[in-house]
Amino acid sequence: MNVDKLKNHGSLYHLHHLYPYWIKSFFLLIVILTTCLLSCQQNDDREESDSITNTSLSDKVDGYRGIWFTLGQFSEYGDKYSGGLGTYTANHIPLAIYAEETDKTFFVYGGTKGPEDRYLLVMASYYDHENHRVPRPTIVHDKEGVDDPHDNPSIAIDGDGHIWVFVSGRGTGRPGFKYRSVEPYSVEEFELVAEQELTYPQPWWIEGKGFIHLFTKYTRGRELYFETSSDGYEWSEDQKLAGIRGHYQVSSVINGKIGSFFNRHPEGSVDQRTDLYYVQTTDFGQTWTTVDGQPLEIPLETEDNPARVIEYSARDRLQYTVDLNWDKNGNPILLYVTSEGHQPGPDNEPRFWEIAHWSGSEWKNHIVARSDHNYDLGSLYVFDDRWLIIGPLGVGPQAWGTGGEMEMWESRDEGETWRKIRQITVNSERNHKFARRPVNAKDPFFVFWADGNPDEMSISRLYFGDSSGEKYWALPYDMEEEYAEPRRVKPN
Repeated sequence: MNVDKLKNHGSLYHLHHLYPYWIKSFFLLIVILTTCLLSCQQNDDREESDSITNTSLSDKVDGYRGIWFTLGQFSEYGDKYSGGLGTYTANHIPLAIYAEETDKTFFVYGGTKGPEDRYLLVMASYYDHENHRVPRPTIVHDKEGVDDPHDNPSIAIDGDGHIWVFVSGRGTGRPGFKYRSVEPYSVEEFELVAEQELTYPQPWWIEGKGFIHLFTKYTRGRELYFETSSDGYEWSEDQKLAGIRGHYQVSSVINGKIGSFFNRHPEGSVDQRTDLYYVQTTDFGQTWTTVDGQPLEIPLETEDNPARVIEYSARDRLQYTVDLNWDKNGNPILLYVTSEGHQPGPDNEPRFWEIAHWSGSEWKNHIVARSDHNYDLGSLYVFDDRWLIIGPLGVGPQAWGTGGEMEMWESRDEGETWRKIRQITVNSERNHKFARRPVNAKDPFFVFWADGNPDEMSISRLYFGDSSGEKYWALPYDMEEEYAEPRRVKPN
C-alpha cells in the first residue's frame, strides 16, 4: 500500500510517524483490513446489483402503443413493408395465449412509449375476460434504441403457469433473450433467464415434457434450429433442422405433435423465397418425419427432398408462410400467400391467399382470394367442418401498402371453396395488418392485430375482435388509471 493511499486516511498517516513500530504495524493492519472489508462490500453490492439487473422491475407504459416501422426498401409503390408492426412477424409464434385457469388472454407485442417514439419496447399484458379490462402493459425488455420489429417477442406458458417471453434478436449482432414471470399467471415482474442468438422465436410447451423451441440462426443464411428444455433453464444444444440457404417457418402443436411449414431462399435471397416444405416430430424432436411418417435425415440441406410439398420455384412463384393450424383429424393446414415478385404494386399480380391441406392421404391446394400485398397476413381458424380466415384481405386506405381492411372468410368444404361473410373494418384511417390467432382463443379476444399508415409515420393502435366478425375493440392508447376497458369500435 503506497503513501498516497495512506494519506487518504488522514490521521492514520500522522500516527504512522509518531508511534513505535508495533503501534505503526497495528494501525497499518487496521488500514489493510478496512480496505479489504470495503472491497468485499463493494463486490457484494456489485453481485447484488447484477442479480437485480436480471429482473424487469415492472416498468409500465400508460397505454397500448404499437411500434411503427419502415424497412427502407422502396420502389414505385412504396416500401416492401411498413406501417404499424406491433404484431409482426408471422414467424413470431405465438403472440397470445388464453389461460382457462385465470380466464385471461395473455399477450405480447412490440410497443413504444409515445406516438413520436420509434425505438422498440417488448411489452406484455393480458385481457381480463371476466371484467372486460386490461392493465397498463409491462415493459419486459427495452431494446435500447433498436427500432426494428424483427426483435418482437413471442409468448409461452409453462406447466406451473409462469409466463415466458422469448425476445427475438437479429443474427449475431443483436442477441435474443428469454424471460420468465416471477409469479404464475402474472406480467408484473420478469426475470432474465438467458441471452443467446435466436431470431423468430416459436416456443411451445408440451405437457409432461417441457419446451420445444423452434427458431432461426443466421449461419449459412436464415437457417432453422430447435432446442428442448424440461424447465426453461437448462437447454439442449441447438440442433439444425433445415439449411437450404435460408428459410422462413411457421409452426404449431397438437396433442404433442409439432409441425412446421417453411419455404426456402434460393442463393440465400429472401426476395426469392419459394417452394413449400413440411416436417413434424411426435417424440419431442428426437426424430423428424414427413407428414405420412417417412423418416427424415436432418438437417435438410437439399432443395429436392421428401419434405417438399409444392415446388413453387418451377412455377416462378414466391411463397410467404402465414399460419399453421390442424383439421379435426389432426392433419396440418397452411394458410399462405403467393405472388409474382417481392416488390409491392400491380406489376407482381396476381397475389393469392392459398391453403395447403393434408387430407390424410394427399396434399390438396386451394386458392382462397386475391390480395394486393405480399404481407397481407392473417389467421386460420378450424372448427370441425367450418374453417375461417380473418385478415386484411380488403383494399385499405393506403392501397398497395402493407395491410388493408379486415375481413372474415369462410369455407364449409375443408378449404376447397371460400366466401366472404363479414366486413370487419370499414373506412379506416390506417391500414390494418398482421391479424394473429391466440392459442386456445376465446371470445371476445379471438384475433389480435395492429394498424398504421404504411406510407408515412403514424400512430399504431392495437385491436382485438370476436369470432362473429361483428365486434372489435381498440386497446386504450392512453390510460389515466391502472386498469381500463377496451373501447368498442363501430365502423364508420
